[in-house]
Formats: sequence, structure tokens, C-alpha cells
Amino acid sequence: MKNSTLIAAATAIASTLSSGAFASEDNKYLVTEAITAMFVDFDVDATAKLLSEDYIQHNPSVPTGSAPIVGFLPTLKDSGLKPTTYRMIAEDDLVVVHGLYENAQAFGGDTLVAFDVFRVEDGKLAEHWDNLQPWVSDTVSGHSMLDGATDITDRDQTAANKKLVQAFVNDVLHGNAPDRITDYISSESYIQHNPQIDNGLDGLAAAFSAMNKAGISMSYRSTPLIVAEGNFVFTGSAGVLGDTETAFFDLFRVADGKIVEHWDVVSDIPSEMAHDNGKF
Repeated sequence: MKNSTLIAAATAIASTLSSGAFASEDNKYLVTEAITAMFVDFDVDATAKLLSEDYIQHNPSVPTGSAPIVGFLPTLKDSGLKPTTYRMIAEDDLVVVHGLYENAQAFGGDTLVAFDVFRVEDGKLAEHWDNLQPWVSDTVSGHSMLDGATDITDRDQTAANKKLVQAFVNDVLHGNAPDRITDYISSESYIQHNPQIDNGLDGLAAAFSAMNKAGISMSYRSTPLIVAEGNFVFTGSAGVLGDTETAFFDLFRVADGKIVEHWDVVSDIPSEMAHDNGKF
């Protein structure tokens, strides 16, 4: 192998390492292992080994620490809980899981669509955020809350796609420059998975108009979570829907510099929680 080829290979490896790609894949594997231990095998010993003892919990109903999770596993097993993962993306120490929980009465509903976000530290799950929403089968767009693209592509565009979505969130969702929406969302093809909104910019405009007529306001106030991998960018935001403090977890798919597909899970933020960590 010529020196120039060796140098090119070394540069490529260094770039991959500096991007955190290897670490992210390891973190995905760890999260998959933990989900299997907790929600498929209900394995107390394996779960205890995979969670940090001081596991930081942001689910409003679950106390912080690993002990409450471990102690709840027999109840989950008896409930017949069944998880299905549809998408998983990772960036640095954060892993986002987009999926479905069936027989999820222990989580507050029969069938729930969920985003789970895990932070990995020292080879263990150290922190968890989530949003859960009841499954809706009759959607306005005809697309389900979970179908659509799943393949991660364009990993070399991760930074650019993240920047695009950050700008969209700041300008449109935070209300700083909402008239710039067409700078970010494709006017040719925009696939919608929110059950109450139709496809395309027309569908989005119609939904906003209906909310306005009904006197329902929506505002995003902060976006403390953002995770990108290739063509997928996830954001976790706090805001208000109507008169209710609300968490908005959104997943965007980007193609050719525009947002072309959107999934979300929306949930109330209760005033009282089982811990002092807050929703975020």
C-alpha cells in the first residue's frame, strides 16, 4: 500500500473517531441491550448492571435512581408489556429510541407511541428522558404515527442537517421568524405523521388555522435536547399547548437541505413529579 493511501486511510479513521461514530454505535448497542433486559427479558440482574446506580430519571411518574426501575420489573413482566423499536439514532453520549409499547397499562395506556432518550456514561445508562402518547389509528394524513423511512443515510451531512433543524426550531417553532417556514420545509413533499395534521405545507397551514379558530395556542419556549445522525434530527422541547405546559418531542427527516418528513410525540408536563429532576 502506497504512503498516500495509508495517509488517506489514517485520515478517514481519525475523522470517524473524532465524529464519535464508533462511540455512538457502541452506545446504541448498550441501549438495545438495556431495553431487552428491562422490557423483553425483565432481567433484574442484567438491568442493575446496565444502569448507573444514581440513574437520573425525567419521566414524571418514576422516582429517580436505578432501584425503582429494577424493583418495577416483575410488575412489567406480569403486565405483558411488549416494546417495538422503529428507529434509533445516536450522537455523542445521547441515544434516541422511537418506538411502540403495547400492553402498556403500567405506563398509562393500552398502546403508546414513545420517544426514549438515554444518556450513556462510563458504559452504563446514566440518564433518561421520555414522552408517551396514546396510539391513534385514524390519522388525517393516512400515515401512521410510526411508519415511514427508517434507514439512516447521509451521515456526512449530520452537522448540516442539525444546523438546518436548529434554525427551523428557532425561527418557526420558537416564533422568531415564522414566515421563513418555506426555507426549511420542502414545498414539494412533506410527509406528516402527527395524527391530526395532513401532508404537505397546506396540511400544516390548515392545522394551524383550525387551532387558531378554536382559540388554541401553541408555543415552543426552549429546546434543551437535540440529537442528529445523518438524515434524522430529533428535538425535545418544552412549551405550552393551549393552557397546558407541554413537552414536544419531534423527529425530522432531512433530504437535499429541506425537512421532508416529521414524527412527534406530545405530552403534558405535570406540575408534580416523582422526583426533583424536572421534565428536562
